[in-house]
Amino acid sequence: MGNEELIKKVNIQQLADEGSRIYEELKGQYEPEQNGRFLAIDIETKNVYVGDTSSEAVEKARVVHPDKVFYVVKIGFSASEVLAELAAGT
Repeated sequence: MGNEELIKKVNIQQLADEGSRIYEELKGQYEPEQNGRFLAIDIETKNVYVGDTSSEAVEKARVVHPDKVFYVVKIGFSASEVLAELAAGT
């Protein structure tokens, strides 16, 4: 199944809400030592996959769960900080 098909089957708001809640529970295990790295979170199992880039974290997660969509977060950063980075092209 392709990425677009997977995304169409997911409730994005539920993924974001649940992923954010799980990250809040887990962030003390990762911050501040791994700030700047990325987590891909499986909201069903609460398994997390760490990578230096968002792509790396998702690739690790897809090895275990090839047909899932993951909540991805940059460790130690708020969503608005990450969006500002993306907008600035960094």
